Amino acid sequence: MPDKILMSDVQLIGLLKADDEAALTIIYKRYWASLFSAAYNILKDRQACEDIIQELFIKLWDCRAEVEISVSLKAYLYASVRYGVYRQIKTGSVRSEIFDDLIERLHTPTTHGSIEHKELLLQINRVIDTLPDKCREVYKLSREECLSHKQIAMQLNISTKTVENHLTKALRELRGSLGAAFIMEALMFLLDK
Repeated sequence: MPDKILMSDVQLIGLLKADDEAALTIIYKRYWASLFSAAYNILKDRQACEDIIQELFIKLWDCRAEVEISVSLKAYLYASVRYGVYRQIKTGSVRSEIFDDLIERLHTPTTHGSIEHKELLLQINRVIDTLPDKCREVYKLSREECLSHKQIAMQLNISTKTVENHLTKALRELRGSLGAAFIMEALMFLLDK
């Protein structure tokens, strides 16, 4: 029998279904770091990410007899982490900060190009277009032109506090209008990067 560490994911799942704890350990060691990194990239909360991954592997062990992986183990684990991150955002206290970070990351040049990205930005822009003129202008200068609060204040001849107020209003409107479905779409897009 080949060394378990060198086994494929399919072979390890077979052993896992046969109650082999060593197979779970190998899967854990093989994927823990990349799963943690994917979750942390969104949540920026070490403890929450560790909890999500721990729950994932506990569930994998508890449901080992019934687990059916149709695509790949890696895809299954990443999808599980994606849903864990989503649940954390939906119920966690860091929800608004994470949402704001998702919006900001969608505006960064490194995410541009795909159809999914364009659709997510279109959803954002539909909400932004409903904002009052000054609020919309401040938001666009901040997110699309990447200007600092101070630069926006100088350009528009307003205080930095007014800039902050406009951005807070814009983000609150985005959170309220886009909702949970948008968060899930954005997470799926960003976690697949």
